[in-house]
Amino acid sequence: MPTLKYSRQREAVKEFLASRIDHPTADTVYTNLREKFPNISLGTVYRNLSLLADMGEIIKITTGDGADRFDGRITPHNHFICRKCHKVSDLEMEGIDSILGIAQKNFPGKIDSHVTNFYGICGDCIKKP
Repeated sequence: MPTLKYSRQREAVKEFLASRIDHPTADTVYTNLREKFPNISLGTVYRNLSLLADMGEIIKITTGDGADRFDGRITPHNHFICRKCHKVSDLEMEGIDSILGIAQKNFPGKIDSHVTNFYGICGDCIKKP
């Protein structure tokens, strides 16, 4: 019953991401899931991540030069992406939701969501010599 196996693996990917706040890469997901699924392949992890992102059950975050990161938190929130180490952090802030109304005033269609990423150098990288 291969469908059940892949379904369990997909759920394991989703559960792993839901338990994290560090926005792991596919390699990190793969390394951690191998403990529970020793025969899982990196390709299977990539396919499941892609499918879950397409389904809207996780968020795929492209960091530029670094590897894509994945977020199990799908409620609206903002991210900070470090230009040096490519670490992704949640950025909690008030008042940014008004940007949706501003954008809607300047667009003839219907906007129902937005993604906001902030870029710079994280505190850890600033501290490094």
